[in-house]
Amino acid sequence: MIQVVNVTLQFGGRVLFKDVNLKFSKGNCYGIIGANGAGKSTFLKILTGEIEPNKGEVLIDPSERMSVLEQNQNKYDDKTVLETVLLGHRRLMEVQRLKDELYAKPDFNEEDGMKAAELETEFAELGGWEAESEAKTLLSGIGISEDLFDVLMKEIDPKQKVKVLLAQSLFLNPDILILDEPTNNLDFKTTRWLENYLLNFENIVIIVSHNRHFLNKVCTHTCDVDFGEINMYLGNYDFWYETSQLMARQAKEQNKKAEQRAKELKEFIARFAANASKSKQATSRKKELEKLTIDDFKPSSRKYPYINFEYTQEIGKEILNVKNLTKKGMFNNLSFTLGRDDKVAILCSNGLAVTTLFNILMGIEQPDSGSVTWGKTIKPTYLPQDNRSFFEGCKLSLVDWLRQFSKDQTETYIRSWLGRMLFSGEEALKEANVLSGGEKVRCMMAKMMLEGGNVLLLDEPTNHLDLESITSLNKGMINFKGVMIFASHDQEIVETVANRIIDIVDENTIIDKKCTFEEYVEN
Repeated sequence: MIQVVNVTLQFGGRVLFKDVNLKFSKGNCYGIIGANGAGKSTFLKILTGEIEPNKGEVLIDPSERMSVLEQNQNKYDDKTVLETVLLGHRRLMEVQRLKDELYAKPDFNEEDGMKAAELETEFAELGGWEAESEAKTLLSGIGISEDLFDVLMKEIDPKQKVKVLLAQSLFLNPDILILDEPTNNLDFKTTRWLENYLLNFENIVIIVSHNRHFLNKVCTHTCDVDFGEINMYLGNYDFWYETSQLMARQAKEQNKKAEQRAKELKEFIARFAANASKSKQATSRKKELEKLTIDDFKPSSRKYPYINFEYTQEIGKEILNVKNLTKKGMFNNLSFTLGRDDKVAILCSNGLAVTTLFNILMGIEQPDSGSVTWGKTIKPTYLPQDNRSFFEGCKLSLVDWLRQFSKDQTETYIRSWLGRMLFSGEEALKEANVLSGGEKVRCMMAKMMLEGGNVLLLDEPTNHLDLESITSLNKGMINFKGVMIFASHDQEIVETVANRIIDIVDENTIIDKKCTFEEYVEN
């Protein structure tokens, strides 16, 4: 168990959290959520002891082992893959080292023999004799081939490094597992493997992640970091989100009787528990969910952008015809035609190949061979992954920046679009070149909505966005009535939006199926 007692942390005059009291118990998985900059990762550092709070304490049983996902990918460059995983249990490796030193002594005596016997006992209790076999099983499960086990970390691909460090954190079943953005740079297959692993994990897991599908699948509880407080709620991210939206709606309906509001909540919980049968929190916490009352929730102060794509030009029969498109080293003879109801997810392990494909479709790059033909009624609008050319060196205010893409030039009109993206008042007068990554993407979304394209092309649209913006974007993509082609590492978006999959497996292998992502993975 971890107990957080009256923890307060502030930097200068800024209070991140004040008087936080929480208890993390065995058998539960806790998702830490909050707006960008709210202090989610900082809170994890307090739990791990990396940062000392100004006030309060974190109580952990000294006999419990904590494991933390290493964020520095180059930390173990001088170790082999297998050694890196074994270092996930530091005490075990320390005991191994002490044993080796004793046995190597030329003057090994009776006292050394007694010490060695004690170390051998501890080594066995810690699982030392099975450790190497366990590490190899874990590496194989996570998708690291056996021929890499004895290779130095500095010599393997960065995507493989991420998997090895993840295996290190999971090694020999820690009592407390701390994971900060564990699905970053993981492919869908490995993410699914991790979900299944955590569903069967019986100790404490505490996670920070922007991956809603992952949080929904594994979390039993949600900890919301909001305005200096951290409140813990039963249920996964979707349950927290839908409940907080319900609370916000009810806060506006003060004339509704308390009994009516309580009944509304009860009906929502029953529906949610029935629909979320695949999630850990629904299967193991249904009875607890049913006991919740209206007093167990607070309306969230979180703000969500309003993303709603509408098009002005009706779509004709001819949309897009791609024929024998080739770009050396990326794809060879790629051909497809877009239909009127298509929402296509592009899958590819090579992100550069996807970006190149989108740039060719938009006429920004040229293919080596092949053709791209857009229908006469089609007005495509594009969200590139790299948006630097729109902002670098641009000293325009956001109002003037967005005005470049609008027929209606009035300030009130432009501000209404910026307001949808949470830029109101003085925020709308910021210079375009000082924006954060997430703010730039929100500006690009406002530009896309203004352009009113009937075909959307989106290259990794969730990059740099917080959970609130990702949730709003997901809704906007689902509700869009036009045609869409997109690439995203956000599994929830791919699962809920795509009705067709184009998988660029390698340069010469392309699979095109009219199905959902879940159907594609299953088949």
